[in-house]
Amino acid sequence: MGWRAELYLRCEQRAGPAGAPRTVLARKHQLGPLTLQRAFHPEGAPCHLYPLHPPGGVVGGDALDIRIDIAAGAHAVVTTPGAAKFYRSAGELARQEQRLGVAPDGVLEWFPQPAILFPGARVTSLTEIALCDDARVIGWEILSLGRPVIGERFVQGALDATLRVSRNGSPLLLDRLRVDGPQDLDRPSGLTGHAVSATFVASGAGAGDLEAALAVLAGAPGLLAGVTLQGDLLVARALADTTEPAQRVFCALWTALRPRLIGRDALPPRIWAT
Repeated sequence: MGWRAELYLRCEQRAGPAGAPRTVLARKHQLGPLTLQRAFHPEGAPCHLYPLHPPGGVVGGDALDIRIDIAAGAHAVVTTPGAAKFYRSAGELARQEQRLGVAPDGVLEWFPQPAILFPGARVTSLTEIALCDDARVIGWEILSLGRPVIGERFVQGALDATLRVSRNGSPLLLDRLRVDGPQDLDRPSGLTGHAVSATFVASGAGAGDLEAALAVLAGAPGLLAGVTLQGDLLVARALADTTEPAQRVFCALWTALRPRLIGRDALPPRIWAT
């Protein structure tokens, strides 16, 4: 029997210094080895959050549940201090669920570090982003099947990863990746021989934002990438041989799109520099 860990965070807009609006961490609940030490405000009003998983890895039988609620008018930037590591399982599944809700006029920026699946890992993962009315999200998910930087392939194990984005209960994106052995890494309908699969989403986008994203991808070597606009949801997908090219181009997309969609220049979280 593995670890069960829960982390619930709620961010709300309150009056800050001199009465200016500021997002604060209004509520936190944690159970087991998931925690958050404190909130940061490096750019004033938005709240930066860095959830931690002190064990440093996930094994078969572990269950991680993360829930984040962004209240009306609040703005949170959420990232992690390091890659999530899913280790070889003796048979049990490791489960991770991340349910993210954003109320009207709220903003969530969701930038977890890559999830690395070691050969033999058995993982089911769900990330669900529920937007209300004009709520906005910019975020990404990056999965590495094996550790390609040392030539290690995901020759055994299983992954069932789902990414859902909805607005007022209506689906905007339902993306699912299932891998059950090395054949799914190589087949044309799978990862075509690549080890890294990555998805970037940004809501509230229009034709001009799509053009800006295309310009970023046109100058992005080292990966196979494409971008589309589904309603007002911009979706970019990338396949790469290592995580670095995907992270680099997604950071470039964020830098280009954040001022357009949120009205703020990109300010990388300080933890990315450590």
